[in-house]
Amino acid sequence: MTGKAIRLRRIFDNMSGRTVIVPMDHGISLGPVKGIENIGSTVGKLAEGGASAIVVHKGLVPFLGPAVGAKLGLIVHISASTSLSPDPNYKILVASADAAASIGADAISIHCNIGGDNEEKMVADFGAVADRCRELGMPLLAMCYPRGKSVKSAFDVDAIKLCARMSAELGADIVKTSYTGSIDTFKEVVRGTPIPVVIAGGPKMDSDEALLQMVHDSIQAGGKGVSIGRNVFQHDDVIGITRAMGRVVFEDMSPKDAYRR
Repeated sequence: MTGKAIRLRRIFDNMSGRTVIVPMDHGISLGPVKGIENIGSTVGKLAEGGASAIVVHKGLVPFLGPAVGAKLGLIVHISASTSLSPDPNYKILVASADAAASIGADAISIHCNIGGDNEEKMVADFGAVADRCRELGMPLLAMCYPRGKSVKSAFDVDAIKLCARMSAELGADIVKTSYTGSIDTFKEVVRGTPIPVVIAGGPKMDSDEALLQMVHDSIQAGGKGVSIGRNVFQHDDVIGITRAMGRVVFEDMSPKDAYRR
């Protein structure tokens, strides 16, 4: 078994081949928002709820608590921008694959937006990071979205298909992108790429039922799980929503049954 395969086993459930990832990299872009002020406390709740892995920036790794490594996989994010930037969609590299490996990462994540003025630089960075990850035996999660003046809609099916396929072509092992709104259209996304596709949660949703229905539908379309942040770590019951999401992802439970248990 290769180093990459060993690390991926810490992120994906070995029975279902699926994952519940909770990204918590929002502090650079948004500041200490609700749910990540005391990140160690929230990480403990995610572990208790059965999450597979978390995504954080390198500087927070010492503050995550004992659950990381024992119960949760660690994905280190190496891209960033702030909400005060002239172009928040332009993500620059703020860490390296080697630095992430040195602090115990099970995988690395990179953010690449396509359709904007700075696409060329982000795509080039993506390719270079993928090369180094391959040399290190380090899995790479690509967070890839259509964002920019060339994009008709952030949920355009063809644009999302391009994100997913491009991520595989550049060397990612997992791609995180937006759900396209229906099982049939998301099936097109999944069919168009050979790597696992996980969905983003996006802005805070109106109800738990809507969130879990989206997760359920993505799984029915062939998705391999979720990478959902604010809708989980800002929830009033972090443990409960994480458990419910896991039941949908790992056990194919209906949204209503998942939250009742």
